[in-house]
Amino acid sequence: MLSFILKRLLLFIPTFFVISVISFTLIQLPPGDYVTAYSLQLASSGQEVNETILEALRNRYGLDQPFYVQYFKWIGNILLEGDFGHSMAYNLPVGDLIWERLFWTFAISLSTLIFTWIVAFPIGIYSATHQYSFFDYVFTFIGFFGQGIPDFLLALVLMWLGYSLFGLDIGGLFSAEFREAPWSIAKLIDLLKHLWVPVIVLGISGTAGLIRTMRANLLDELRKPYVVTARAKGMKEWQLIWKYPVRVALNPFVSSIAYVLPGLISGTTIISVVLSLPTTGPIQIRSLMSQDMYLAGSFFLLLSSLTIIGTFISDILLAWIDPRIRLE
Repeated sequence: MLSFILKRLLLFIPTFFVISVISFTLIQLPPGDYVTAYSLQLASSGQEVNETILEALRNRYGLDQPFYVQYFKWIGNILLEGDFGHSMAYNLPVGDLIWERLFWTFAISLSTLIFTWIVAFPIGIYSATHQYSFFDYVFTFIGFFGQGIPDFLLALVLMWLGYSLFGLDIGGLFSAEFREAPWSIAKLIDLLKHLWVPVIVLGISGTAGLIRTMRANLLDELRKPYVVTARAKGMKEWQLIWKYPVRVALNPFVSSIAYVLPGLISGTTIISVVLSLPTTGPIQIRSLMSQDMYLAGSFFLLLSSLTIIGTFISDILLAWIDPRIRLE
């Protein structure tokens, strides 16, 4: 097990550097740079474009330097000083822009993940152990419905129902009187009143998918000879199911950590816009549109790094749950 972990850990370092190069290259691929996008914005609004000022901006942000110089300066500051650079569009350090939004994105997405697993896990087991029963058909219908309905449409419907039936504005995370107020019990309660909406909207499709996955995997395990043999020897049904088939069927849950971690940070951009959530999605889109390379590159690097970390964690957990993986 230790050698398995060390092999995965040694792959992390070169993979990180390759991804950092790819991330920085991707944001440099579009023609022009931030100053080009800024000058076009000025021209479209009818303002005069001063080439001297544009050149000064290129010099200030280091855009006149070669690609490799910009890259090593950026990655060096991140690794040695924890400095992600300066946002050109917002004229603020990248860290000041992303950390607060990262907190709220993480809080919303983690709540959604917990909700998804709590709901999908027992329902998937019930559907597999009660195949073709009435509730199995009900959960199957809900699963297909949850995967088919767009998240943003469900968000709009909930907002309309909340306002038309109860007179509540359920957009955002706080009511107007609590947005700038210091933390208190009342503000926490107000947050919980608003948090359930994005959790349900974001969790519906994921829950539906995991229910179907858990049901299919568990049904496959329940038909295998070792289950039939254990049942023939008189092993209690609930003990048999939980000790062996469920453990193997957990593999897709564990392997999903590889993309769950970046999902905790990126969130769902469209839902954030519809529900006015202070997450990273909208600011990430703006950074790409304005070619704000340090802000966009930091998002790319962060999400890619979390994918690597998630894959590493899922590999370890899978090897612990299913020893056959360690032997491959």
